[in-house]
Amino acid sequence: MSLLSFAFDVLLGFVLLWLAWRALASPDLFRAIVLFIAFGLLMALAWVRLDAPDIALAEAAIGTGLTGALLLAALTRLESKSDAESTHEKDPETEVHH
Repeated sequence: MSLLSFAFDVLLGFVLLWLAWRALASPDLFRAIVLFIAFGLLMALAWVRLDAPDIALAEAAIGTGLTGALLLAALTRLESKSDAESTHEKDPETEVHH
């Protein structure tokens, strides 16, 4: 293994750890999902570096693509639902007076 290859692998490992930490510690859900997707793509690259292209393909397609899309869709629905609830709560015409 050459020195450049070793340095790339070490850098990849540190970037993966940093992305995982940032995704878990992010207070913004959209940013956390984007960091999760970036983590998955770099994890696929790590699997390629470990000579496991089948696992890399599964990680990229399922772990990153499908899961990332589902998380973004869930976030969109969650935000639209909370927006509708907050609009309903603030609208004085929709309040029921007893």
